[in-house]
Amino acid sequence: MAGYLVEDTRKVTTSRLAEMKRQGKKIAMLTAYDYTMARIVDGAGVDVILVGDSASNVMAGNYTTLPMTVEQMIYHAKSVVRATERALVVCDMPFGSYQVNSTEGVENAVRIMKETGCDALKLEGGAEIIDTVRAILAAGIPVCGHLGLTPQSINKFGTYAVRAREEAEAERLIHDARLLSDAGCFAIVLEKIPAALTERVCREVSTPIIGIGGGPADGQVLVIHDMLGMNKGFSPKFLRRYADLDAVMTDAIGRYVTDVKSGDFPNENEKY
Repeated sequence: MAGYLVEDTRKVTTSRLAEMKRQGKKIAMLTAYDYTMARIVDGAGVDVILVGDSASNVMAGNYTTLPMTVEQMIYHAKSVVRATERALVVCDMPFGSYQVNSTEGVENAVRIMKETGCDALKLEGGAEIIDTVRAILAAGIPVCGHLGLTPQSINKFGTYAVRAREEAEAERLIHDARLLSDAGCFAIVLEKIPAALTERVCREVSTPIIGIGGGPADGQVLVIHDMLGMNKGFSPKFLRRYADLDAVMTDAIGRYVTDVKSGDFPNENEKY
């Protein structure tokens, strides 16, 4: 394992994330949706791999995450699990798979866990889904919460703007974070909220907090295609690009096309 700054090569578990928060160690989380990418992400030392319903955007080309189905999430998560040795693998429950009622939510959660072999599930929302969260936890399935900007609710919000700027919404978010923590969620993702609010939640809630566009937290998560520069059409303030793979891949593919058309590929050393 390459292991950038990774000293402990044991399998990451939910209890180890709690331990990391207590020890002040930051949690590194990234998305992955296929075997090849997950193998690289895991080998580089990422603590948590999120099989996000953001696959709807970056893999399928949809504008929102809403079209993703349980079957599609299972396909992606199975591929990621096969490649992963160290990281904790968390799979998103897609829109419509847990909002109807807790019974249907548990049935879908059990199916995803059984068919993928992932380690945990992530659900968006607070008080409005807390009964379902509790039921899934009671079934023995670890749950990661998600508050702030919740993309599955984009039609309700009507915008991807920063959430919880106003005091009333901020207080609701803190209330929801406490509900999720008290219910037993092993982590909570806070997306696109003011940094001061994230800091407050980190102080007041014992559960590890993972930020995305929320300033410093116990950990951070980004979409792999965004941070590698494969998706140039998305450039929010919180995104740091660690590579420009769009340019690298376009150049490589362009050179391949040139070599094929010129007859240079394959050459004498590249044939049997």
